[in-house]
Amino acid sequence: MRTTRILAGLAATALAAGTLAAAPSLAVPAKPAKPAKPAKPAKPAKPAKPAKPAKPTVLAKGLLSPLSIAVDGTDVYVTQSFGGSLQLLRPGKQPKTLYTATKRGAEVGAVSARRGTVTFAVSESDKDGNYTATRLLRIAGSGKATPVANLLAYERKANPDGDVTYGVRGLADDCAAQWPADGPPASYPGIVDSHPYATTTVKRTTYVADAAMNAILAVSPQGKVRTVAVLPGVPTEITAGFAEEQGLPQCAVGLDYYFESVPTDVEVGPDGSLYVSSLPGGPEDPSMGARGQVFRVHPRSGKVSRVAGGLVSPVGVAVADNGDVYVSQLFSGAIAKIKKGSDRASTVRRLSMTGDVEVRGTMLFATTDVLPPKGKKPNGKVVSFRR
Repeated sequence: MRTTRILAGLAATALAAGTLAAAPSLAVPAKPAKPAKPAKPAKPAKPAKPAKPAKPTVLAKGLLSPLSIAVDGTDVYVTQSFGGSLQLLRPGKQPKTLYTATKRGAEVGAVSARRGTVTFAVSESDKDGNYTATRLLRIAGSGKATPVANLLAYERKANPDGDVTYGVRGLADDCAAQWPADGPPASYPGIVDSHPYATTTVKRTTYVADAAMNAILAVSPQGKVRTVAVLPGVPTEITAGFAEEQGLPQCAVGLDYYFESVPTDVEVGPDGSLYVSSLPGGPEDPSMGARGQVFRVHPRSGKVSRVAGGLVSPVGVAVADNGDVYVSQLFSGAIAKIKKGSDRASTVRRLSMTGDVEVRGTMLFATTDVLPPKGKKPNGKVVSFRR
């Protein structure tokens, strides 16, 4: 912003200089002087081109799936999610590995940090990719990772979205009978599954965005888990084109299909509310339109309201001190800004395969190139730039 103002000032100065006409010079002639020709009006100066944003500062590179970051003072924490590790980045020092998963194939993510205490999640799965254990861990003064909560155990007990119907609600029996067995399910309740994707800690409570539960959880220091809110399903009208593509019967055209609303990040705003980015649960690319959203959740009542929509694959959210919300979008690579009080998102940066985003003061931190091209070496990065 400061650079833009300087350029605008220089442009204004140039424009003013270009419009100053030279004063006519007078002499004492023997004969009456001919009237001076009027000076040609100066051409207005071309407006200055908007300044290009400065290139981001690369804090780390060569990372495998850096899907989650946290900023605590000058410390930056990043998970190499599919590599099963957590690193600490400090200015002027080599990256330090704080944790490595002991089980092969375990995923490490959902990192957050506050006053030197780091919270993160470890998700273990079987050979078919089904999660068999999801746990919340914490690293404090000792430097050792200690367990905080068993999230999958809570899911098996509570299943927060178990009473939610996804798919078509109230589908007529004759239409259900025509529904293809190999298509998307006609309707189904929330299944038992857990995938903690993001955390944030306020005072002594850790909030978890669990992408498989479709819920926001609160975890006490003693590891007690409760459900704060279940995100609402995303209704999408079944068009004739979608029905044909999926092999759905004609009777399905025009009905609403409720996709799961998948939370991907959670942060606390200056108003005390939780801000949650959410994927629409169906195709994550733009094939069905930009259906990603950001929600506001009251941490005590669990009331959910929409902040903004029209996003493509939102996987990270950050809230500035003034209430502005920033959202990272994976497939478009864009970081969008939602001004406080607005319901519209506008792109402020275009990066590549953007993962998580964090804000501290005037700086934004983000992970980029989180998914490498097929056949290429991982080259995920952590970058920072002025917002």
